[in-house]
Amino acid sequence: MSSIATTEATTGAETPTLSPKQQRILRYLRDAAPTQTYFKSRLIADELDMTAKEVGSNMTALVEGEHDITVEKWGYSSGTTWMVTTA
Repeated sequence: MSSIATTEATTGAETPTLSPKQQRILRYLRDAAPTQTYFKSRLIADELDMTAKEVGSNMTALVEGEHDITVEKWGYSSGTTWMVTTA
């Protein structure tokens, strides 16, 4: 899948190395992080019309990248849980 450069409306920062799915996940987490800290892959998937597997495989780019949020794999019990904090 090719990367596309887009401008994030919420921060004005370009994230050219993220795929469209990764961009969607990042936007979702940015919107939800002020009120929530822990996210299950399957619940993110439900919100974004993806599978939990798609979310999990795309979260790696968010964990490894430099963004205005921090994403850490927190645990695996009934699916992967991610801890998200704002920078």
